[in-house]
Amino acid sequence: MNLSIVIPSFDEQESLPELHDWIVKVMTENNFTYEVIFIDDGSKDNSWEVMEQLSLKNKNVKAIKFRRNYGKSPALHVGFEAAQGDVIITMDADLQDSPDEIPGLYKMIINEGFDLVSGWKQKRYDNAVTKNLPSKLYNWTNRKISGIKLHDMNCGLKAYRKKVVKSIEIYGEMHRFIPVMAKAAGFHKIGEKVVQHQPRKYGTSKFGWNRFINGFLDLLTITFLSKFGKRPMHFFGLVGTLLFLLGFGFAFYLGVYKIYCAVSHHPARLLTQRPSFYISLTCMIIGSMMFLAGFLGELILRNSPVRNNYLLDKKLNLD
Repeated sequence: MNLSIVIPSFDEQESLPELHDWIVKVMTENNFTYEVIFIDDGSKDNSWEVMEQLSLKNKNVKAIKFRRNYGKSPALHVGFEAAQGDVIITMDADLQDSPDEIPGLYKMIINEGFDLVSGWKQKRYDNAVTKNLPSKLYNWTNRKISGIKLHDMNCGLKAYRKKVVKSIEIYGEMHRFIPVMAKAAGFHKIGEKVVQHQPRKYGTSKFGWNRFINGFLDLLTITFLSKFGKRPMHFFGLVGTLLFLLGFGFAFYLGVYKIYCAVSHHPARLLTQRPSFYISLTCMIIGSMMFLAGFLGELILRNSPVRNNYLLDKKLNLD
């Protein structure tokens, strides 16, 4: 099978039939073998009934229904688990992502050897103040922290090689950082393609300002886990050691200075009257706690069932 098209949906009943027909038209024109996987993320409208009708109409349509709204990441996770195509395409159900972009994304994966291709909505039809400007700031921060040079990391229209989506686990709100997770899993050929952004035709946006704050915190989380998830002592131990040495250095200096003043009969304040004494003491305490946190992290990792889970690409003559 050439393509699996994974589409999370929440209260988008008006868009689904039009989106389905558009996808079928593109698939037929390009002679693709395909499957469309709709995920109903606990919709309150009649989205599931529409999906049932589409699956009866088209045997290539599959649908999964959540009992309640869990979010886009869980929806993509179950969609990736069900996908069987050589290339997996993700897109939103609100008709703002154009199915006409699918052949170009597919060729970049198959012919140009990319592991992941992210869409770049260079011209957007969203509100410039509430969505476009924060999005640009958000993507600039992502590029600086992750090192992945994508202009629109949060674009819902993406293409993946099958082994990419089978090698990563999406949870929480980590769907925004799938390129970061893919890079951490060893897939470094990540590209982007300028795609057309459609104005919203039905309904309203389901995302608010909190996604930018939560997204920044999630980026820090995934960056930390990708670098230190299997060696927590390298982070906590290093930071703890530096803080302890800094605090100990200050305390040692104060002690030596106090002895010098006592021997030379120079007047000197009590150590407890000097703010630097408390700063040095605080640094030593925090440093010790960070060091112990590293030990605890190593103990937890040692007993983790996934401590030796490594992503293998190929094996030769091992049987």
